[in-house]
Amino acid sequence: MPARQQPIKRAIRKTTRKRRNKRRGQLGKKFFLSMLFILAFVVVYQFFWDDIQTQLGIQLEGFGSGSGSIILAENEILVSFIDVGQGESILIRSRNNAVLIDGGEHRERNAVLGYLRNAGVRRLCYVVATHPHSDHIGGLITVLGRLEIGNVVMPDVINDTPTFDRFLEVIENNNIPVIFPLPGDRLQAGIIDLLIIAPPNPHPGPARNPNNGSIVLRLEHGQNSFMFTGDAERELENWMVSSDIDLSANVLNLGHHGSRTSTTEAFLDAVNPRVAVISVGANNTYNHPHPEVMERLNARNVNIYRTDQLGTIRMITDGYQISILR
Repeated sequence: MPARQQPIKRAIRKTTRKRRNKRRGQLGKKFFLSMLFILAFVVVYQFFWDDIQTQLGIQLEGFGSGSGSIILAENEILVSFIDVGQGESILIRSRNNAVLIDGGEHRERNAVLGYLRNAGVRRLCYVVATHPHSDHIGGLITVLGRLEIGNVVMPDVINDTPTFDRFLEVIENNNIPVIFPLPGDRLQAGIIDLLIIAPPNPHPGPARNPNNGSIVLRLEHGQNSFMFTGDAERELENWMVSSDIDLSANVLNLGHHGSRTSTTEAFLDAVNPRVAVISVGANNTYNHPHPEVMERLNARNVNIYRTDQLGTIRMITDGYQISILR
C-alpha cells in the first residue's frame, strides 16, 4: 500500500475494509458452526457407529488381515493375533464376551483400540498383561482408559520403567480390579475358558528377567485348544514341562516372538501343536523368529503363520475344528 493516499481514497478503502471485515465475520461464524457440526458428527460416529454396524451386520475391513467384525454363532470363538509390529496383542472374542491379551507398544495403541472398536468390543471381561515389558503393555494404557474393563490380570512381577508406571497409574485411576493368578486358576467369560498354566510365584530363572514371569494361558473350547505364552523362556518352559499340567494344544503362540531363548525341543514335544503363530515385526533387529526355532517347527511339520508376513491372523473355532480366516 502506498505511503501517501488521497482523503477520498482513504475513505473508500476504510469503508471497503469495514464491509470486508463484516463479511469475514459472517463467514467466520459460518465456519465455526460448520466445524462444530463436524466435530459433533465425529463424536457421534466414534461412540455409536460400532453399535450401528453390529445391528446392521456390516463387516468392515480394517487393520491387517481383517477387522474382526464378524457375527459369531453362539458356540464360536474368534482368536485374533493383531498385527502390532514387534510386539504382541491377542483378542479372544465370543458373541457376548471378549478378553484381550497384551497390547503391543504404546505407539500401536490406535491400531489395537481401532481393531477392538471395529470388532464391536465395548467391554473386556479380562485384560491380561502377560508381563511388564513395553511391547506387551504399552498399548494397554490407552485401552484401559477408553473401554469398560472387568479385571486386569497380571503376574506379581514389577519393572522399573515409565511405561510400567503409567500402566499402574491408569489401573488405579480407573479403579480396575487386579488379579494375580496362580497355575491352575481359570478365567471364564461365557464360553471363553482360559486355564492359567504359569507362572509359579516366584518364577524360575533370574528374578531380574520378567520374561520368565510371563502368564501362560490355554484357551480350551471343546476339542480345540490354543496356548498363549507371552515371552516365556526356556526356564519357564522347563518348569511347565516338569509340572503335571497338560500342555497339549492345537495352536501354539510362540514365546518371545520366536526368539532362540524359547520354544525348546521338550516344550514343543509337550505341546505338540499343529499350528504355530509368531507375533513379530518385519525386518526386526532381534533376528526374530530365529532360524533354530524355525528348524524345530519345520522338523515337526508345524504350519507357521507370522504377523510380519500376513498381518493380523484370525482363527475361528466351534469346538470341533479351527478355521483360519483370510
